[in-house]
Amino acid sequence: MNNRIARDFFQGDFDEEFRRILEKDIASPQSKIKKIMLKAIKNELTARQSEIIMLYYFKGMNISEISEKLGITHSAVSITMKRARNRLFRILKYTL
Repeated sequence: MNNRIARDFFQGDFDEEFRRILEKDIASPQSKIKKIMLKAIKNELTARQSEIIMLYYFKGMNISEISEKLGITHSAVSITMKRARNRLFRILKYTL
């Protein structure tokens, strides 16, 4: 991973960087990060965390929509997303 990408990712807004990387084409310089993220979402998160992350980042749903779809509170969605992001951040921090 080049230093600029690492610096932006780990010092910037994690959520925005996460979205930006997931939107990138597989041939981009961030493709290694994207592959690691997708693998981590699939294998390292709980089923609920993975489901919420997929709905939020890949389906473009907001917290209210996810809450309604899953029949859980807004705060449960927010807490689950925060825990999932923290776990992904830790995985990426030690992987890259």
